[in-house]
Amino acid sequence: MLNKRIELGRFFGLEHTVLGSAILGLLLLWALLAAGAWYFLDQPPVTAAWLGLAAALLHFGGEVWHQYGHARAARRAGAPMSGVRYWWVLGSSRYPENEPEQPAAVHIRRALGGPVASLWLAAALALALLALPPATPVFYLTAFACAESLLVFGLGSFLPLGFTDGSTLLRYARK
Repeated sequence: MLNKRIELGRFFGLEHTVLGSAILGLLLLWALLAAGAWYFLDQPPVTAAWLGLAAALLHFGGEVWHQYGHARAARRAGAPMSGVRYWWVLGSSRYPENEPEQPAAVHIRRALGGPVASLWLAAALALALLALPPATPVFYLTAFACAESLLVFGLGSFLPLGFTDGSTLLRYARK
């Protein structure tokens, strides 16, 4: 079940595929974020559940935004992506199976596209936070999306964990 593929279709020029693990990841993330809203933000259980669901969906929206950053950079580098595969709570850029070997500079440009897009989103969300009244559900969700765009999809993607943009950058910076 975890590796079962669900084809979502083609959106904005990319094939989107969800593995079963992404559905489980969404449910686990929802539960974790709802518990956090209840415990840390002192929200009533029903409100916490809705906030958790909204935050989990915002997480996946941030992943889509990050992947479209990669797609834009890949297109500009002349080596476009073919799709995105979502698994657990992450996504992977997909490239054509018959793609010829690309120079290191192309791999680096493509890898930087996602974090750059996420950092721009974090900046825009930080500005939006300045206009929102604090301690409201919209403020909490915007702050969550801002922090995640900055720390997970922006700066966090540079960590060389073997499956991140940082790993790609490290591998091709040596060539």
